[in-house]
Amino acid sequence: MFSILQSAGWPIWPLLACSIVALALVIERFSSLKIMKIAPPKLLGEAMIVSRSALPPPDVVKKLEQNSLLGKVLASGLHALGTNPRISEADLRSTLEGAGRQAAHTLERYLAALATIASAAPLLGLLGTVIGMIEIFGSQPGNANGNPAQLAQGISMALYNTAFGLMVAIPALIFWRYFRARVDDYLLTLELAAEQFMRHLNRFRK
Repeated sequence: MFSILQSAGWPIWPLLACSIVALALVIERFSSLKIMKIAPPKLLGEAMIVSRSALPPPDVVKKLEQNSLLGKVLASGLHALGTNPRISEADLRSTLEGAGRQAAHTLERYLAALATIASAAPLLGLLGTVIGMIEIFGSQPGNANGNPAQLAQGISMALYNTAFGLMVAIPALIFWRYFRARVDDYLLTLELAAEQFMRHLNRFRK
């Protein structure tokens, strides 16, 4: 492996750094985008049962807020209504939407970085290819036969960098699209749950 890195030359090192960062981001997103951390299936129903006859006490609301991202969104509505029982429907909706935007920001964290790596890796590989071609042409200044060792080094540098750039970019792109679709599904779930909880909370406005 180390001999391949040596043959690829210095342009391979930025690609290697990109691959390490991309792997770390993929592991982090898999860990963070679990359904129990985002939107537990039964949480909305439990929140509506707890607040069926009256607003729950602050400790219950805090527990709900710490449960998941969906819990934070639902708890924001309970906080707003508990602070101001005469809150207008528009203000209550705005509170839930604001919490939803914060949740969306959390869900989309690091996706831009993963997309950047997926876009930049082929360009870094192309850079290594161009540098390898320069090595090839530089090995034969005015000499038809050229220097075979430098010629081989230039070709290997060009090919290794091209291949490694694609090896980094393709998985990064696949995982970015996968996480993007997963985040979109979660956002829809949060939006529908917030809308349903909004209608539920309207009964407590005075």
